[in-house]
Amino acid sequence: MEDKKSQQMETDGSFMSRVISVGFFGGLIWSLIAFLAYYLNFTKVGPALILAPWALGKWKNEWLGHLIGVVILALLSILVAIGYRFLLSKVKSMWAGILYGTVLWFIVFYVLHPIFPGLEPMNKIGKNTVVTTLCLFILYGLFIGMTISFEYSERYGTNNQKSS
Repeated sequence: MEDKKSQQMETDGSFMSRVISVGFFGGLIWSLIAFLAYYLNFTKVGPALILAPWALGKWKNEWLGHLIGVVILALLSILVAIGYRFLLSKVKSMWAGILYGTVLWFIVFYVLHPIFPGLEPMNKIGKNTVVTTLCLFILYGLFIGMTISFEYSERYGTNNQKSS
């Protein structure tokens, strides 16, 4: 009995470390892709947007600001992945990840819009920015969602019980 309990705690701990690494690397990869989209003028919004409420000066809109924004987004993405783990990890559908990414986009561009002083209103930001950022958020949510749900089903799935 005690052996099963310690094995379960070890599995839970290793799963959470996997969620953290998925969150960090997902944030890193997708914020770098967002920077590329910004650099290629697909969007008016780059990773440096995260610095807008706190940092002063023009440096935050240059490459250093975007690089720091990528690192901050990768760290914040850990919290996003943990949120997915507790909300939707048992769902075995790609639609959960797509919905999660869409909700994240809505939160950033509508709910949190007032804290980003440089972000234009949605009716002035442009169709390219809206479509590009929405697609990036959907792909990010899909990446986080599918990876965490797959890992959850591999570890805790009913058809994958480990025997001692």
